[in-house]
Amino acid sequence: MPHPDRDVYVLATAGHVDHGKSTLVRALTGMEPDRYAEERRRGLTIDLGFAWMPLPNGEHVAFVDVPGHERFVSTMLAGVGPVPAVLLVVAADGGWSAQTQEHVGILDALGVAAGLVVVTRSDLADPHPVLADVPDWLAGTSLAGIQAVACSAVTGAGLDDLRNALASLVATLPDPDVTAPTRLWVDRVFTIRGAGTVVTATLAAGRLRIGDELIVGRTGQAVMVRGLQSLNEPMSTVQAVARVAVNVRGISAADIGRGDALLTRERWALSSTLDVLLASAVARLPAEMTMHVGAAALPARTRRLGDRGVRLSLSSPVAATYGDRVLLRDSSSRRIVGADVLDPLPRPLARRRGAAQRRGAELAGMAAGPDPDAELRRRGIERVEVLATLGIGRPRTQPINGWLMDPTTRQDLTDRLDVLAADHQRYHPLDAGLAAGAVTRTLGLPDPRLLPALLSPPWQLVAGRVTSTEQSRPEPLPDDLATRIEEVRERLRHNPFDAPRPTELSALDLTPVVLAAAVRAGLLVAVGDGVFLAPGAREEAIARLENLEQPFTTGQARDALQTSRRVALPVLRWLDAAGVTQRLPDDRRGLRRGPVTPRG
Repeated sequence: MPHPDRDVYVLATAGHVDHGKSTLVRALTGMEPDRYAEERRRGLTIDLGFAWMPLPNGEHVAFVDVPGHERFVSTMLAGVGPVPAVLLVVAADGGWSAQTQEHVGILDALGVAAGLVVVTRSDLADPHPVLADVPDWLAGTSLAGIQAVACSAVTGAGLDDLRNALASLVATLPDPDVTAPTRLWVDRVFTIRGAGTVVTATLAAGRLRIGDELIVGRTGQAVMVRGLQSLNEPMSTVQAVARVAVNVRGISAADIGRGDALLTRERWALSSTLDVLLASAVARLPAEMTMHVGAAALPARTRRLGDRGVRLSLSSPVAATYGDRVLLRDSSSRRIVGADVLDPLPRPLARRRGAAQRRGAELAGMAAGPDPDAELRRRGIERVEVLATLGIGRPRTQPINGWLMDPTTRQDLTDRLDVLAADHQRYHPLDAGLAAGAVTRTLGLPDPRLLPALLSPPWQLVAGRVTSTEQSRPEPLPDDLATRIEEVRERLRHNPFDAPRPTELSALDLTPVVLAAAVRAGLLVAVGDGVFLAPGAREEAIARLENLEQPFTTGQARDALQTSRRVALPVLRWLDAAGVTQRLPDDRRGLRRGPVTPRG
């Protein structure tokens, strides 16, 4: 019986132009993989072709027929990138060619380890010499030890053996993760009249449903899955691994193309910079290369990081995750190097000598496997959703207002905050404490909401300032300052609402710091807008306003308080905030009769 979660697998065919691979696919599937007349006329695969067939065990296998000619290596890579296994076609009358070996090198760089070698055209030459040489040609590559079979697409000899070998191969492939977020590498785009834009791709993991909303990784444009097909059958849901045709709504065919990725929103890192580790040591890399991942091919600038680390700067953002295998291709030398993505969202390198070497050493350590706690330790502080897109899992640290903070970083910041607060208290005893905004900037916090998490006794956050619980009783003002404050108090004794103007306070050298200290000492009350009154001003205001007909206007309140509009308005707003008065829609006010908030 077919495995319920695995009924379609995709394999790529590769080989020399005249090795008969398209003929073989036609013989196996009864379908024509070469879509263009020129391909059929010249016997040359130019673009990706697709076909599928049932297997003896009831499962299906789909083929991505890729070009074999050296001029179409980029197209070949677009087809091979997402697939789990390969069908490597070699002709009995042609033997193992340089192009065949180049394809093996590409597959080895990709890390493809599952597949079959098929020696075709056995009706034209004895296939056994080629079969005997296959183990030697594949030795030392990821494909070493795969099965080899011989057949003739013309006479049909050996095709049943090939079908059985394909069924055995499919049975050995690992089950895909059908719960993974969608990343669909588009390999073909076209328009159907009445339906709109259709893309085809290999669904390597996860599942697709009609109605799913996805985004185009390169542009961020949202699209909706309007229709689905797999193996020409309409479906409401398709799960990996499968060849799919997706009718998407919300985008024209001109705005999406081969190499674009359709993604589950907010589940993938989109970055123009990747830190990768070369699969093998390479003495020198060109400064400019082409990076292939999935069906995408992007120009990339390379910067070496230690022995095997490389920072790639790409021409446009790409959806990548930890563990992705990418290929770096030098078009001039035709050299291809495999590399593993270890950080899809790396931070800028420090401008210090040896930073690249240190980063290379970090990457070498990261190759052992994903470690979310170690990655958070390297980053110090990171947003929860950003870390979730790296493909490394969730660290043990609990989030704080959407942020994750490494415990060591948190302790270091707490220690720095203790020193800052203690120094401020020592050198500015009259100040109300460190302003939260200033502390946030000094510590380099990305979000001021992280500040409370860094406070440890005796420090606390009160009214936007870091203060000490050990200073609950304010320090007495120095005699000279107390004398100047007393001048203000004496003035207010004659008229409780004759608040000095800011210029008058400045003339007395009463700075905002001194006035705040006087407020904390209970000598003055801060009403707002630079207005300071004596304690008891609220009760006096209530007593005067009670004599007015309710509700009353601002002008009536001003007259009752025997003051100017400059003072009356802040006093009324102060009383509103305390719940003493209620402002009405017509801008009049009335006294509340219930309990009030004890402020000032």
